[in-house]
Amino acid sequence: MKKILLLLLVPFLVFSQGYTSYFTGNPTNITTTPQFGVCLMGGATENDNAMIWLLNKANGGDVVVLRSSGSNGYNDYFYSQLGVAVNSVETLVITSVAGATNPYVLDKVSKAELIWFAGGDQWDYISFFKDNAMETLLNNHVNVKNAPIGGTSAGMAILGGRYFSAQNGTVTSAQAMANPYASNVTLGGYSGTTLPTTDFLNVPFLGNVLTDTHYDNPDRRGRHVAFLARFFPVTLVKGIACNEYVAVCIESNGIAKVYGDYPNYNEFAYFVEPNCFWPNQVENCQTGQPLTWSFGGQALKVYKVPGTMNGSNYFDLSNGWQNGGVGGSWEHWSVANGVFAAVAGTSQYCILGDSDFKNNDIVLFPNPVKNTLYISESINVDYIIYDAQGRLIYQSQNVSNAIDVSFLNEGIYLIKIVNEGKITTKKFVKE
Repeated sequence: MKKILLLLLVPFLVFSQGYTSYFTGNPTNITTTPQFGVCLMGGATENDNAMIWLLNKANGGDVVVLRSSGSNGYNDYFYSQLGVAVNSVETLVITSVAGATNPYVLDKVSKAELIWFAGGDQWDYISFFKDNAMETLLNNHVNVKNAPIGGTSAGMAILGGRYFSAQNGTVTSAQAMANPYASNVTLGGYSGTTLPTTDFLNVPFLGNVLTDTHYDNPDRRGRHVAFLARFFPVTLVKGIACNEYVAVCIESNGIAKVYGDYPNYNEFAYFVEPNCFWPNQVENCQTGQPLTWSFGGQALKVYKVPGTMNGSNYFDLSNGWQNGGVGGSWEHWSVANGVFAAVAGTSQYCILGDSDFKNNDIVLFPNPVKNTLYISESINVDYIIYDAQGRLIYQSQNVSNAIDVSFLNEGIYLIKIVNEGKITTKKFVKE
């Protein structure tokens, strides 16, 4: 053990085209069995307890920090200051696609038991890591190796399956609500116009989630709503956001623990859902016009969770977010003519009752269905698909009578159809 420690205390640098390496620890790689975990950090100083939670998931293995600027600020913090033993910490400062796909970098990422994204500019991460071997390794890390991953600020912003890319710089809440299609409202995480497929990172529990950071400085609630409104006509996107000193730590069972220093400080995480009751829809989201998404002041249901030092408060991301949480409170959010509003609210629960079912001449075929579901004698319909428990899965407006359901898992679903002002709910089986 003493011989190893002599190596551990000597950080060294490796310079190469497109990346810089800062290494601390044992240069001999070891392989451990990590545990799944995701840490979303709000963007200011890290919460030590949340980082200890994450480091423990590495099970003593090797930590890789990915960043596009800065240097080795995390090395000693992760390696020796938190009291969690890990084999090594290596920071890779990547400045190009060439750096991201360098064989040395890819080898280190492939062997990591924990990956952490530092802050910076999320567009750097997206433009350097997306659609190449680095993207493949990152997705394998969480979905094949089931290993922990996390990030702060820009690093948190890219972990959602939907994301604000910041390709043209940042945007304020006032700007996004005044014009949701402004040039700096650049969104990613969607391939095509009909299917809810992600296009970059596919992190469990975050596939249809758009994250936001630094939520309290400045107030980013309004821009977050504008981002979700942009997706809403095509796919139902939810949001997770953290105040600057808050962390959300997601366990393998979907429990999202919230770390912070409440009540000493107003430190909260927010779990944001579009109101799942029909006919909630975005009233006005057009280029050059202020956003209106009101639904009577209840367009979005938000669970606001105080962060505590031991992460005792939480929200349950499993079961379609239907289980709620502990220690938080519900709010209703809305935007009217570019002005944000938040009021005390009630919980989100979307079970369909028997009264929703009506007997009429509308027929679904084929039923069971594999790929395309047809609605008899109907054109230009609006529809919402729920799972068997009544959780809203997908919705679309003004479509033909052919509905693509190929992305659904096998099971029983309910579809609510609006045609010429009449609402009908039917069951179908996805094979």
